[in-house]
Amino acid sequence: AQQGRVREKTYGKQKIYFADQEQLPAASDAELRGLDGEIAARSAQLQALQQSCRHMEAELKDLNSSMTTPEITREIEALRKDCASYTEKLERMKSATNHVTPEEKEKVCREQQLYRREWRRRKRMATELLDAILEGYPKSKKQFFEEVGIETDEDHGVVLPAT
Repeated sequence: AQQGRVREKTYGKQKIYFADQEQLPAASDAELRGLDGEIAARSAQLQALQQSCRHMEAELKDLNSSMTTPEITREIEALRKDCASYTEKLERMKSATNHVTPEEKEKVCREQQLYRREWRRRKRMATELLDAILEGYPKSKKQFFEEVGIETDEDHGVVLPAT
């Protein structure tokens, strides 16, 4: 700093040393324009390389996510086996002689609906009757059911089917 090659600045208790730029040769306007042109050319080159890199990364990602030829061959073979088994199953179903006609199916559905409705009606009647008896009964509902020997659907885990 005393010889003048390095400059010193004091900021409070800190001292900062830096090169004295006045001793460096000044660049002419032509040199500065040349350097600016070189910077612009290198910036354009950098952008072109970055764009090319992004394009190649996207292409690499596509290639990594796609299946290879052996994988596709195995996949096609597995799909053909599935197709053959489903075709065979369909043929067995078509050739079976124990088909249910739509009329039979409709009849069974109507009967099930009738029985379900009757089950609900009878359960409701029994519940109302037992509730009427339990109004004047001194013990609990559970004790009454045990004494009389009543078994409920819930005791056996039976649930009334939905409509």
